[in-house]
Amino acid sequence: MANSTTPLSPEAFYAQALSRAERLRLPQARHLQGLDEEIALLRLRLLTLAEKEPQRFDLLLKGMNTLVRLVMAKYRLSPQAGEDLGQALANVITSISTQLGIGEEKP
Repeated sequence: MANSTTPLSPEAFYAQALSRAERLRLPQARHLQGLDEEIALLRLRLLTLAEKEPQRFDLLLKGMNTLVRLVMAKYRLSPQAGEDLGQALANVITSISTQLGIGEEKP
């Protein structure tokens, strides 16, 4: 382990605080992209907390605030999210236009 005056890489800096098993998993974690798994895991933990300790409103609120921030970050960071939203809006406009008879060729 490096002494306190030796500059550490970001990887080495955090690796100091990890167990041996966590250090072995760290390279896999570095290759993951997106937040879907983290969001799903947080939702499961919130459910467990709500079932086992529903009186811990303080923790539930903190977890829900974190969940909201993760979801917001997911959509801000993901280029696919912008495309998905654009496609969803296009589908809505197409559906409304069809129902109103706008844009259809009339015989």
